[in-house]
Amino acid sequence: MISLRFTIRSAYSSLRANRVRSGLTILGIVIGITAIMLIVSIGGGAQALILDQVGGLGADTIVLRPGRLPKGPTDLAQTLFSDSLKVRDVDALARKENVPDLVSYAPVVFLSEPVSYGGQVTHPSVMGWSAQFMVDATRATFAEGGPFGEDEIKSDAAVAIIGDKARKDLFGDEPANNKFIRIKGKNFRITGVLSPGNAGIFNVDNMVLLPYTTARVYLSGKDNYQEVMLRVGDPANVERSVEDIKRAMRELHNITDPAKDDFYVETQQGAIAQITTILSVLTAFLSAVVAISLVVGGIGVMNVMLVSVTERTREIGLRKAIGARSKDILLQFLFEATLLTLFGGLIGVTLGAMFGFVAAKILAQSLAVDWTYTFPLQATLIGLLVSGGVGLVFGGYPAWKASRKSPIEALRYE
Repeated sequence: MISLRFTIRSAYSSLRANRVRSGLTILGIVIGITAIMLIVSIGGGAQALILDQVGGLGADTIVLRPGRLPKGPTDLAQTLFSDSLKVRDVDALARKENVPDLVSYAPVVFLSEPVSYGGQVTHPSVMGWSAQFMVDATRATFAEGGPFGEDEIKSDAAVAIIGDKARKDLFGDEPANNKFIRIKGKNFRITGVLSPGNAGIFNVDNMVLLPYTTARVYLSGKDNYQEVMLRVGDPANVERSVEDIKRAMRELHNITDPAKDDFYVETQQGAIAQITTILSVLTAFLSAVVAISLVVGGIGVMNVMLVSVTERTREIGLRKAIGARSKDILLQFLFEATLLTLFGGLIGVTLGAMFGFVAAKILAQSLAVDWTYTFPLQATLIGLLVSGGVGLVFGGYPAWKASRKSPIEALRYE
């Protein structure tokens, strides 16, 4: 009886005797596992970054938007142009009797206006918002000055905060704090300049932030907001506050059927769950597409193993003549195929981890974000199991064919 240890050593020796062919055979496996590792690693980094930025608003934050919850292109267009979120709605929600757990709120006004200083003109993202909400959401820091406060918001003050790119476009390398920029014919004094590299949920590097009251009164000229962010005292009270907001909005808009709501409410937990689901499905889909290369690699392994069986026909006959059983021949060729694909899987995991680390560094540098490298341990284990499984599946037929050879016919083979 031939020991299992001898069978494994024989399989390994056979692979070493044909190193170049073995290396070319597992190329498809290596590429497939490397690509899957890279996709999962980048997907994990993207998910961590997005969730960190979305979570930066806090688990106690609720977002109220006009229109219906977008479920398709038509709903999205309707939501973008909806004006159902009025100033009176926000004033009503700010009252304790309507939303008892509310501690702060900040309406948002999105604008598309050029910004000028002297003869320089730039087109940043102009927003009316609360500076404190912006700092909390983006973890922004200031290179010059600081944020405007609640007094400026209440008095419709003509003040602004600008990002680093907007500063460079308008002022070059000169200091910008306390200088005046012009938007839609009105002068705004700069109270703070954001440090470079602030990205967050919004690209604040290319942002000009105004008090939301000033943006609405002097620039948009409308009686509505694009969204409102509301913060409650305790994350445990979020769901109760969501119901309070819905009830108050329906009373204000005379809505009795919830299906006819002209607003929708989102929480950070819901947004995080949606983002996690979308990224997970996308990563799984891309991994499944890339996994096709594993099938191609498996077919290559089967072809090479069939050639190997033919080349080693006399060896098979000799081994059977001196006592090897069909089972021993079957196991040796199965071990050869499995070891071959496992080596490919190990190489793929190593390359995938290296490329994933390099990709994380490049993305962090090019996008100026805190992109974290994630080593996909689960994908590593699955990749190794799959690569071993490919060897078993696609090496099964050649191994069976080798084990069925007659020793007499095999010894006569030329």
